[in-house]
Order: sequence, then structure tokens, then C-alpha cells
Amino acid sequence: MPYTNSDALERLRDQIPSFRCIVGCHDCCGPVTVSSEEMARLPVKSEAEHDAALAELSCPYLGKQGCEIYAERPLICRLFGTTPRLRCPNGQRPVYMIDEAVEEEIHHYLRSTRQVLL
Repeated sequence: MPYTNSDALERLRDQIPSFRCIVGCHDCCGPVTVSSEEMARLPVKSEAEHDAALAELSCPYLGKQGCEIYAERPLICRLFGTTPRLRCPNGQRPVYMIDEAVEEEIHHYLRSTRQVLL
């Protein structure tokens, strides 16, 4: 079943637990793939900005003050640190990790949507 509507994306986002990162840490901010729907929600970056970020194994939306798109960050970014599959390299985590069924649904979403390099 392909995921094509914003409601499904919002429902998945709402089920990912949140936690506080270490201020100034961006260890999980690297090149990732995102669904076309998620990419369409983000401000457009130039090809040069994407190339520069990729050359540094970074994200084009990582600015001097951190994530410039935090409120709209993609599912994969939200998932980091909330599951044993994608642990925070600094040991940060929510009180309760993501429900395994929700995590599997997110992975299904990622597999069933067209992914593009962020």
C-alpha cells in the first residue's frame, strides 16, 4: 500500500517519541534519503548547496545554529535515537523507545515511497 497523503505522514510523525539532543551535536545529521512528499515540504536548496553538504557528509539544512528545518525534519531524522536500530552516538534517547510496530510501519513507508537524497 503506497503512502501518498499527508495524513499518513503526520500520523507516523506523531507516533515517534521525542527527546533532547545534546546542544551543538549534529552527529546524526548526514546525507539521508527522504520521500518525495517530505522533500516537497522543505525549502529549495541549490544544487551547489546539496553538493557542498554531500562533500562534507552533512545535510544541506544543517546551519550554524543547527537544523534549519527541525519542525519539518524527515521521518528518518526523527527516528534517530528512538530505536535500537538507529542509536544516538552519544547515548541520548527518549524515556520510552518507539513502539516496534510503529517503527516497522515507518520502514514500510520508507520502502514504499520514492526516496531522494536530501
